[in-house]
Amino acid sequence: MSKTVQKSRLSRSRTRSAWLFLAPMLLTLAIVAAWPLGRTIWFSFTDASLDLMGEARFVGFRNYLEYVAWGDGEGQYYGLLADARWWRSVWNTILFAVVSVSFETVFGLIIALVLNQQFRGRGLVRAAVLIPWAIPTIVSAKMWAWMLHDQFGIINDMLQTIGLIAEPIAWTASPDTAMVAVLMVDIWKTTPFMALLILAGLQMVPGDIYEAAKLDGVPPWRVFRKITLPLIMPAVLVAVVFRALDALRVFDIVYVLTPNTDATRTMSVFARENLFDYDKFAYGSAASTLLFLVIALITITFIMATRMDLEGKRS
Repeated sequence: MSKTVQKSRLSRSRTRSAWLFLAPMLLTLAIVAAWPLGRTIWFSFTDASLDLMGEARFVGFRNYLEYVAWGDGEGQYYGLLADARWWRSVWNTILFAVVSVSFETVFGLIIALVLNQQFRGRGLVRAAVLIPWAIPTIVSAKMWAWMLHDQFGIINDMLQTIGLIAEPIAWTASPDTAMVAVLMVDIWKTTPFMALLILAGLQMVPGDIYEAAKLDGVPPWRVFRKITLPLIMPAVLVAVVFRALDALRVFDIVYVLTPNTDATRTMSVFARENLFDYDKFAYGSAASTLLFLVIALITITFIMATRMDLEGKRS
């Protein structure tokens, strides 16, 4: 028997074993993810409501976009894509994702560089840094809601004591400061996650490179720019993508920390409102479907870009 045939059989055997091990996970995902997702997409093309879920009728793309003519050549567009509140939610979500991920990446990189150094008590500091990330988001949001309270909050008291503000600020209730408050809490909570992923990338950088750079007299800033940053860039990109996907579907921290206003409403909050509060189940399903498509598009783009980069390096 030739070696080629043996390799072919071995490859097929490994493929069958891989599918066998993956089967329970794929079945679980089909039950808990694929079926609800498929139902949500289906409901977005119907007139479903909470009361008439079983009697939903197919209405096509009416929930997404529909032109209604009034006569004399005049009319108006209706649907999700013509809803100003939806597009404000999209803007809020993008703003939240861009600002939070940017600050978390910078702060996470700084913290990771510090934690990567040798100093006494480094293990204790690493554990302490992870505490904000370990606290459940609901608990963090309620805790910060009290701290940012305009009458009883410690934040206003501290700022007034040092003279930065003259009177208490309703951080989470005012449209001017609500998004700032949400960003501040999210950056505080999620920066340790970014630091942890970037620190893992720093741990993979060989120490010999730094020793050689030190012998050559390379300045620290140039070592970081020419050696450290390029070598940890794959870890940074993975951390940014994972955090961006999480930020785009943000719900809990906004829902708990702020009132339901246009200033902080995100796509997830918009979908939840229409699904349950307004009993527009089909409309909320359409919003959920568009949110899923945005996240899926970003994920697929990242996977394809990573694959092309790996194939380019191999060639």
